[in-house]
Amino acid sequence: MTRMTGETGETMTDSKELADRFEEHRGRLKAVAYRMLGSLAEAEDAVQEAWLKLGRTDAGDIHNLGGWLTTVTGRVCLDLLRSRTARREEPMDDTFVPDPVLRPLSQIDPEQEVLHADAVGLALLVVLENLEPDERLTFVLHDMFAVPFDDIAPIVERSPAATRQLASRARRRVRGATPAAEPDLGRQKEVLDAFLAASRGGDFEALLALLHPDVVLRADSGALVRGAAVSKALQGAKAVAEQALMFARFAQSAELVLVNGSVGVVNAPEGHVQSVMGVTIADGRITGMYILADPERLERLEAPGLAG
Repeated sequence: MTRMTGETGETMTDSKELADRFEEHRGRLKAVAYRMLGSLAEAEDAVQEAWLKLGRTDAGDIHNLGGWLTTVTGRVCLDLLRSRTARREEPMDDTFVPDPVLRPLSQIDPEQEVLHADAVGLALLVVLENLEPDERLTFVLHDMFAVPFDDIAPIVERSPAATRQLASRARRRVRGATPAAEPDLGRQKEVLDAFLAASRGGDFEALLALLHPDVVLRADSGALVRGAAVSKALQGAKAVAEQALMFARFAQSAELVLVNGSVGVVNAPEGHVQSVMGVTIADGRITGMYILADPERLERLEAPGLAG
């Protein structure tokens, strides 16, 4: 029978206790994996792989289950990232949008708060996609989850000092590419309400006033239709406002939701999610728009309580 000493010194003597303890850590592990991979489905797979690895390990040798599971999940994610990078023949294109995490604007699920407590915005996830796998792992584990460099170093097969340098390099790249953002949800809602009203009313000048002159839009329709009219990257208030008018009909069925912890928009006529838009807002204007319209990924999206 398996015996394992937990963080508080108690001993687990059967698989049910082990499974229960694993479940206590699942939320944190999924949060780690999501920030590593930008994919909710792959994050679930990584957490499941960590559980399988735990089942194949002598639990009596584990003295800190949470720390062990975090590093194992990180290692699984690193392998996935390295494999993804090796398969990719070209750099990540500028229409890619990570999987969004959705919640109703008026609802917070306490059981999910570990995933959302320090919600990572889509803009930051886009930046993380452009880091090298080792940089991303080190930045996520250390800067987001306070894992010591001594614990990260064996995963990336570097010394602690070299691992610290990886994190420093990643931090500089993130700081230089991550836009400032309005933290107040009420102010975010005001701006998006005005944006939807201007889109529905066809008010081009109002749209221009709500968009930063250098606003960037990413619209990701998925691998099967990427390159079509709705899969594009745009920059500049005029181009983005024109795009908003072209798709004004979608604004009729749009509603405000929380997208990665910030106010965003879901278009879900009759409860069927057709697109999700996350935004970055600063000084009362939209500086970034991230639209996911990939039918395959949207089909798998968890959208509890949204659009009926």
